[in-house]
Amino acid sequence: MSEPTGKYSITMPRDIAEAAKARSGPSGLSAYVAAAVARQIERDNLNELIAIAEAEHGPVKDEEIQALRDQLHQARQDQTQGGANAA
Repeated sequence: MSEPTGKYSITMPRDIAEAAKARSGPSGLSAYVAAAVARQIERDNLNELIAIAEAEHGPVKDEEIQALRDQLHQARQDQTQGGANAA
């Protein structure tokens, strides 16, 4: 069963509303806007967690971020190569 819904009136710039309407497809504008708001809430929650972690442990250094990006890139390459070798 789906979540209960409510009807709300929102105001947004016409060009944004029209672009969203054009992209919403068969699910409709309401579903498109709801998904966008849900993503924003996830980002807001993540930013709050980052702020808490940085307050406790200090900010993450650029070098640490790059090292993790490099690890992720390598893991993706390994996964792609492993999948190609398995075939």
